[in-house]
Amino acid sequence: MTSSSPTSEHSAADDSPAPPRPVSRRGFVAGAGAVIGATALGATLTACGTEPQQATLTPPSGAPEGTLAAASDIPVGGGAVAGEVVITQPTAGHFEAFTAKCTHAGCALTAVRKGTIDCPCHGSKFHLDGSVANGPADRPLTKVAVRVDGPNIVRA
Repeated sequence: MTSSSPTSEHSAADDSPAPPRPVSRRGFVAGAGAVIGATALGATLTACGTEPQQATLTPPSGAPEGTLAAASDIPVGGGAVAGEVVITQPTAGHFEAFTAKCTHAGCALTAVRKGTIDCPCHGSKFHLDGSVANGPADRPLTKVAVRVDGPNIVRA
């Protein structure tokens, strides 16, 4: 009696692919989670890509040192980002400024829209006076001292 190994009995006619192995519950859940996560990330990135980006203000040409922006560039009831500072004008002629860094996770604040200073990272919103309008941030923005010098907003 000869003993043969399973590989020696294998013939060329038996080259069919092996049947697929069943997927475990853990493997299925992990795969489904990856698909859902990728879909959500794609939707988020698409939404971010369609959001109009507010331009950062630059000081007017020929403005004195320390000038952040022209006062005329800051709308009443709104504001704008000027470098690393957010400048707001809650009421006509009253300007306030804050560091353009969210107090939640330190993300750069990039826009002032519809009366709030908005963080693009986690959805925090701040009122024009720097107080928290919507979390997850739980502390107001850090104030920056500014003053009006002729037509310009300058660091105080």
